[in-house]
Amino acid sequence: MNLIQYFRDSRAELARVSWPTRQQVLEGTQAVLIFVVALTVIVYALDLVFSNLIRLVLA
Repeated sequence: MNLIQYFRDSRAELARVSWPTRQQVLEGTQAVLIFVVALTVIVYALDLVFSNLIRLVLA
């Protein structure tokens, strides 16, 4: 397969792709951001708890 045929096939395949709507992209982005913030808060809280426990044990 030559390079030109490859690009033709790629373009034809991209034309068949079902692209998400703008609303779907925004909803997915919002869900990811909420998840990341929640996970960050959980990890921060666990870090505080464990660092204080370690201080108590080593003191």
